[in-house]
Amino acid sequence: MPQTAAHSLFFGRALLPQGWAGDVRITIADGVIASVETGATRTGGEVDLGVALPGLSNVHSHAFQRAMAGLTEERGPNEGDDFWSWRALMYRFLDRGGPEEIEAITALAFAEMLEGGFTRVGEFHYLHNDPDGRTYADRGELAARIAGAADQTGIALTLLPVFYAHAGFGGTPPAHGQRRFINDIDGFSKLMDESRHIASALPDAVVGVAPHSLRAVTPEEIAAVVPMAGDGPIHIHAAEQTKEVDDCLAWSGARPVQWLLDNVGLDRRWCLIHATHLTADETTRMAKSGAVAGLCPVTEANLGDGVFPAVDFLSQGGAFGVGTDSNVLIDAAGELRALEYSQRLTHRGRAVLADREASTGGTLYRRALAGGAQATQGTTGIAVGQAADLVSLELEDLAYAGRSDDALLDSLVFAGPKRAIRTVWRRGREVVKNGRHIARGAIEARYRRALDAVLGG
Repeated sequence: MPQTAAHSLFFGRALLPQGWAGDVRITIADGVIASVETGATRTGGEVDLGVALPGLSNVHSHAFQRAMAGLTEERGPNEGDDFWSWRALMYRFLDRGGPEEIEAITALAFAEMLEGGFTRVGEFHYLHNDPDGRTYADRGELAARIAGAADQTGIALTLLPVFYAHAGFGGTPPAHGQRRFINDIDGFSKLMDESRHIASALPDAVVGVAPHSLRAVTPEEIAAVVPMAGDGPIHIHAAEQTKEVDDCLAWSGARPVQWLLDNVGLDRRWCLIHATHLTADETTRMAKSGAVAGLCPVTEANLGDGVFPAVDFLSQGGAFGVGTDSNVLIDAAGELRALEYSQRLTHRGRAVLADREASTGGTLYRRALAGGAQATQGTTGIAVGQAADLVSLELEDLAYAGRSDDALLDSLVFAGPKRAIRTVWRRGREVVKNGRHIARGAIEARYRRALDAVLGG
């Protein structure tokens, strides 16, 4: 998307790093915040745009799974439908869908993320090969399609190419259903080079690396892949399922997060996706490591994964971000609500994750902003030098009536307004207007054609 000329936006209230402020003028040049003036006097040509929030980072997305939303809810013939039976359905879904379809599905997911309050996405990109498992002539073909969808929608992209080589712990040969994911070290190194070249065409894009999981990558391969991140973030699935924990113990004598803590030197560059099943010791050590917990509460509930020990983790200084993972529902506030409600059900209390004598919605929003920015190297807030990634609320919705400041965030997260978000600016450019992405019509049309090809072809 094109850059915007220097201009300013005026908000009656805005959530700044130092707290809420009134009469805020934000001046933007080349997509970046050049100045933030509080207590400003509105000029004759300025319109009060209401309440401004910094956009959140979506730390974990598999965009192509957006097309599966609602299609995996039928109970199977056997007892015990779970993550593993869902995964088998997902593998079959991948039998169809070429570059055009992947790009169209991804564009819809990215547009919906913007409409839902996310302004950056960490795309955990593991779909690399064609439907037969062959390498594309252009190894970066599908990475380019992800970047193309980001460019079309305007969302900020943290591209996380995934290294995936095995079907299970200890280097088990990959299964047929994993053929679109598989790489070797040399091929993956070339893919990383291509990904960086592709991302360089997007403003403030970030490239990191994602060894998929300990079941899909050997220790030797992790050691080879992690340096390929350079200065970028490192993401990995860990301890999502109890079977994964049991299999890891059988393979190594250690649990997944324990193994990572002992063997890879977790630090602030790492984001452990899910980390659902932790011991008390793992919780303490992970919190102290500085690594981010990449929580996807809606998907984790959908798949029956379990509940992350958020109370203990946060009380020990742990950082978290939220992600939409399988994209069964795409809504930043919905992820925060699911996170808090899962903790309330577990602990049989209310306002469980709120700072003492503080708003729950405000606490969740601020912490997700900070952890998400760390995990994706994204925007940290409305401040000079940061990308002008802003979200304004639809204050005409009755859910916001009579509320201000953190009470608005409580209503956003827990009252579930039907019209939660009015406008989204990405690098100062309006990409969502009146709750809809500005290119939604064209994006929807392409998505419908893609879905026909994937589901009906």
